[in-house]
Amino acid sequence: RPYRKMILGRVNVVGRQVVQIARRNLGFSAVAAQKAAPVSDPIQQLFLDKIRDYRSKSAGGKLVDVTPQSEQALKDELEKVDRMYNAVGKDMTQFPTFSFTDPALEPVGLGETRDIDADVQEKQAVVEEEDETKPYFVL
Repeated sequence: RPYRKMILGRVNVVGRQVVQIARRNLGFSAVAAQKAAPVSDPIQQLFLDKIRDYRSKSAGGKLVDVTPQSEQALKDELEKVDRMYNAVGKDMTQFPTFSFTDPALEPVGLGETRDIDADVQEKQAVVEEEDETKPYFVL
């Protein structure tokens, strides 16, 4: 009888693991089957057709279904930007390229030399003067 509880507990754990593995496999196979199957929803199929049509029309980076008014508006805006930012002759539709150069550094310590000991003594004298003029009761 003591073994019965142990065996039932073990079977219960194994049963839960089997259910979890089956659920995972079923979920993965359902996604794979859905990708392989043709689209059955007519609205989804219409959407996919429009996306493919748009891709074929937009080849070359041109505007899709552009009217002469919208082309003129784009041209006017680009000319306005050229005037505002003095960018005549530059393509303002491209992302800018940056080139950073390191500044020329001067060697440290090879220029004018200073007397460090004299500087320290000068600072010490200033501190001593401040101590003499400062009242003892002020913190």
